[in-house]
Amino acid sequence: MNYLKVYFGIVLLLTTLFSCKSVRQSSRDNKGNYSWNQFIMGADLSYVSQIEDNGAVYKINNQPKDAFEIFKSIGTNTARVRLWNNPTWQLPVTGGKMYSDLMDVEKTMRRAKQQGMAVCLDLHYSDDWADPDKQITPAAWKNLPISILKDSVYNYTLAVLNYFSEKNLTPEIIQIGNETTFGMLWPAGKIENNSNWENFGTLLNSGIKAVRDFSINATIQPQIIIHVAQLQYANWWTKNIIEKGQVTDFDILGISHYYKWSTVNAMQAIGDTIQLLKKSFNKPIVLVETAFAWTNNNADTYGNLFYSTTPIEGYSFTKEDQQRYMKDLIQTLITNGGTGIMYWEPAWITSSMKDRWGKGSSWENNTFFDFSCNLLPSITFMQYNYKF
Repeated sequence: MNYLKVYFGIVLLLTTLFSCKSVRQSSRDNKGNYSWNQFIMGADLSYVSQIEDNGAVYKINNQPKDAFEIFKSIGTNTARVRLWNNPTWQLPVTGGKMYSDLMDVEKTMRRAKQQGMAVCLDLHYSDDWADPDKQITPAAWKNLPISILKDSVYNYTLAVLNYFSEKNLTPEIIQIGNETTFGMLWPAGKIENNSNWENFGTLLNSGIKAVRDFSINATIQPQIIIHVAQLQYANWWTKNIIEKGQVTDFDILGISHYYKWSTVNAMQAIGDTIQLLKKSFNKPIVLVETAFAWTNNNADTYGNLFYSTTPIEGYSFTKEDQQRYMKDLIQTLITNGGTGIMYWEPAWITSSMKDRWGKGSSWENNTFFDFSCNLLPSITFMQYNYKF
């Protein structure tokens, strides 16, 4: 009888092991692609239309190819795209065109969805760049009291979602604010001296409520991200926005992680931080912005933001180490409970595109393309067989 128990126990164990193996294998398709709702392999493709309008052509082995097809082919399952309210500041810079406005974002979202990608819509709630150093209130909302400003956030968010719904382009994920480390819609929602979390929370909750109200009758119910820049701020920020700002109804904690600005860079420290956040707040965690340079050289005269002779310990600025860094970062996330990563502007190659600060790209050494606009053969990390 004891032998029979042992025998059946072994059979049960083997059955369980093979069953688990089958589940792990089924998480990827026959091309090695992950589904976005298992692990987000994302890329911010906000600049693609503008770059193409300025003469750049994306290629594989010198053969021109649609940019979104390229990103799909390397395993990108989610396209992130930023939306500015009314970015008229661009008109004198671009020669009369606006980008990252509603029309441009619609074009980007359609191209992504045509490739079967999910979409993460990043609402900046600004006419301009929103980040930890600036959160400029849209001109149309300037000087509004918080009681009216929160209604503006609600109505705008709902209007945007209704617009895209009518176009059959509802995003699967939506960010309520971009890199809101020190609040949003300054000065009303600005965090200063660790105060004003209540106003900031009121604004976030207005955007969140709009998404939830939209979702009641929607076929696609967008998951909500709130977004802080840099791992060293994440625990402090999330604790305060939940406890003081009373923001609890969100689906994903989004974090920017750039080694240039981070004090949490060793993979062990990154893993420990992700694990702490997961344990403390019990929310899915996604690095919604990150990048790593593959060279120290420039393709144009526009100075690169990531230029350094001393990269982080253990990695050099080479194509091979860009790949190795991303693999290590993703595995660290997975091991410690993270659920996704989005690479910021991997298609911002050099072109005749102008912005306020230069012509070309200040990011071309962080992209997935060489200086001839060819996809780097080393970019395979999105389809790597990670250990879950």
